[in-house]
Amino acid sequence: MALDPAVKERIDKLVADNKVFVFMKGTKLMPQCGFSNNVVQILNSFGVPFETFDVLSDPEIRQGIKEYSNWPTIPQVYMNGEFVGGSDIMIELYQSDQLKEMLTVALAS
Repeated sequence: MALDPAVKERIDKLVADNKVFVFMKGTKLMPQCGFSNNVVQILNSFGVPFETFDVLSDPEIRQGIKEYSNWPTIPQVYMNGEFVGGSDIMIELYQSDQLKEMLTVALAS
């Protein structure tokens, strides 16, 4: 199924307007799944600003983001408009210390 142009435009804007952005289940104050919570905890541990979108509140975005990134699961993390990955990738980046550098670069640009 092709991504609806209106949905793509909404996703483009969310990703472009925020240096660090997470499509997740729930909100950063009230994650609705363990994987989303992992990502929020990791980002919070760095004290960096980030925004989130609750895919449970919007079925179009919930489905559309999977087509947008060609990634089947949620959460999805974007930095500087680039898809980084989901919970497992964020944990790997965190454990390998690459994430701190990526966040520093993203927020400095």
